[in-house]
Amino acid sequence: MEKMITNQIISRGIKDTQVIEAMRNVPRHLFVPENRRELAYDDRPLPIGEGQTISQPYIVAFMTEVLDLSPEDKVLEIGTGSGYQAAILAGIVREVYTIEIIPRLGETARKRLEEMGYRNIYVKIGDGYKGWQEKAPFHAVIVTCAPGKIPRPLIDQLTDGGRMIIPVGEKRGIQKLVLLRKDKSEITKKEVMDVLFVPMIKDKELRA
Repeated sequence: MEKMITNQIISRGIKDTQVIEAMRNVPRHLFVPENRRELAYDDRPLPIGEGQTISQPYIVAFMTEVLDLSPEDKVLEIGTGSGYQAAILAGIVREVYTIEIIPRLGETARKRLEEMGYRNIYVKIGDGYKGWQEKAPFHAVIVTCAPGKIPRPLIDQLTDGGRMIIPVGEKRGIQKLVLLRKDKSEITKKEVMDVLFVPMIKDKELRA
């Protein structure tokens, strides 16, 4: 793990000590399938089943850092997956609300996080495009799957001064990681890098 922290996180420009310590404190191998655990600390995404992946460590660290998180923040994550990103966030902020549309992944992540002792992560099975209105507003939103455009409900559920990091572009290879800031009624967006994420699944697509 320390090699991952040094070679993939710090050497690539991650400076936020909160993020570095959170990455150091979460055993990534527990969030990947057993037959992939020898690859858990490599600089790559890994399949976790159901056509989904756990993001490469650097991307997890980068997306977390750009949100400029504080210990009292409440964060919404769209795309629980294995639960790894939620665990990283939980080491930094007060509360993490995370939504997974694929029931098997969501329930597995919920059980894993509970067994690991996390008490500030709340998992919901549902359509992340709609956000989690009952728990809004959020200081930050992190999206780990790529919609064709930024979902309006997620913008609406940000508090004043809130930030969102989201990959945009449903076609693989044509995705941009976008950092969005909400200042009262004004929304600013900045493309920060090219990325490759799995597409966002909507509830109607899962039922089809």
